[in-house]
Amino acid sequence: MRAGKTDNLKSLYEKTFDAIGKGVESFFPRLEAREVGTVKTVNTGIATVSGLPGAGYEELLEFPGGVFGIAFNVDEDEIGVVLLGEYSHLFAGDEVRRTGRVMDIPVGHELFGRVIDPLGRPLDDEGPIRSSQRLPIERPSVPIMDRAPVTEPLQTGIQIIDALIPIGRGQRELILGDRQTGKTTIALDTILNQGGQDVLCVYCAIGQRAASVAKTVGILRDRGALEYTVVMVTEGNEAPGLTYIAPYAATSIAEFFMEEGRNVLIVYDDLTNHARSYRELSLLLRRPPGREAFPGDIFYIHSRLLERATHLRKERGGGSLTALPIIATDAQNISAYIPTNLISITDGQIYLSPSLFELGVLPAVDVGKSVSRVGGKAQLAAFRSVAGDLKLAYSQFEELESFARFGARLDEDTRKIMAHGRRIRGSLKQPEFSPISVPAQIAILLAISAELFDDIPLNKIDEAERAVQQAAEAMPDDLRERLFTADTLNAEDREAITEIARQALVKSFPDEKEEALPGKSEAGEDLIEPEEPENLMFSQEAEKSDVSAAADRVKKKSRRPGKKKT
Repeated sequence: MRAGKTDNLKSLYEKTFDAIGKGVESFFPRLEAREVGTVKTVNTGIATVSGLPGAGYEELLEFPGGVFGIAFNVDEDEIGVVLLGEYSHLFAGDEVRRTGRVMDIPVGHELFGRVIDPLGRPLDDEGPIRSSQRLPIERPSVPIMDRAPVTEPLQTGIQIIDALIPIGRGQRELILGDRQTGKTTIALDTILNQGGQDVLCVYCAIGQRAASVAKTVGILRDRGALEYTVVMVTEGNEAPGLTYIAPYAATSIAEFFMEEGRNVLIVYDDLTNHARSYRELSLLLRRPPGREAFPGDIFYIHSRLLERATHLRKERGGGSLTALPIIATDAQNISAYIPTNLISITDGQIYLSPSLFELGVLPAVDVGKSVSRVGGKAQLAAFRSVAGDLKLAYSQFEELESFARFGARLDEDTRKIMAHGRRIRGSLKQPEFSPISVPAQIAILLAISAELFDDIPLNKIDEAERAVQQAAEAMPDDLRERLFTADTLNAEDREAITEIARQALVKSFPDEKEEALPGKSEAGEDLIEPEEPENLMFSQEAEKSDVSAAADRVKKKSRRPGKKKT
């Protein structure tokens, strides 16, 4: 037995040495010329490098310690490099090498459910990311001849958006408003509503606080949305170079799935931080500043990003990439430089009003300043048949409400319009992270159009809306299918859905009598609306101004010219 083991071991050694010998014989050393540069200066997030005459624009350069940088300013004698990562250990005189490639990012289905940085490194505790494919972060947008019209709706689950400001698959819809008005909440609601709708999601947090990002990831995980979502994160204290490349890297990941024929939704939260990081890099690289100190090509960096969102033709797979960029405004100034740039690039905007937010009208979407330039063509026929009248009635109510605040006496028809408008606004309120299905939305909208909510007190509108939602979920399957497939909503289906809503309200409010006409007491006297305390405020302010004006006139009369008292 021992002799047999020795022979086997000897034959194994012989085979091993034979393989090594063949490898040595086939090896031919080759000399390769490598360009090595030197760090001249290191500043906040950037470095100046000399000695790399062959380096190209946006080429990836390697620094000591595994830090990479992108060649941004390619001058005759030196290169301005944007550093991607921690740079505190870099000093003048360090060696810099060319990589011969541009910045790329790993892509693939392995990224779902993961939290990564713009370099593709994992930020969660689920181990390394094993992906066999990589794509450059900067890619040309799809040619026009390869694009298809936007014809399919992207349901957000938010009633006021799906009905009045619809979004189509392949559209770019801007979300803008002041800080803390619910912009991220709308984006998260949209992501949560894509479960079961064959839409993949990419959420890109740009320069956000770690606590807010952790909260967002927790919401997605708790509600099961992280299974079809890729989260890319750059924190506010990281190098500005990482913040700059984050949206481009996230878009490359989304494009990989779009080119597979899938429908993808990408959220940029938010591009205000992206523009500020690019301004910081440009000023440090001594580029000439322009308006508000932003460089002249600030429009171009956002346009080449958002132009990558599109709907492909069937010959290209038929996939789509829908973009929801977010912008923060200052003091409701939507005419600032960056907001106006993005308004002109995108296909519409959803504006969130701080005034509505303070009044508790959530989501605080200002219908008058919001618009969708594409989504109406992609909206379901059932929505189109009821949304047009609704938007007109709601806009008319807002105009009358602003007029009524001056204490004007209103006739009976105007009071009815005001009462109906308040119930429209009450029914369009929606709690966060609670998307509404399409049949439930259509049932609520038809109930509003049929004025079924007008007899219900305002403080019970939420309860009535929930009753209609529960009844709509029990809608017959054939009727539910026609809501998604029919070219038009015929009169029979419309009446059937309206009757379902009516029966639900009768069952939930059996003893509810028709509410007294708003603004009238039992004796028919004019009263101030109890649910609109601002009317009282305006009237009191008017009385104060009248009293102060009368007091000023008395003082002026008493100050007649005369001799001064000694």
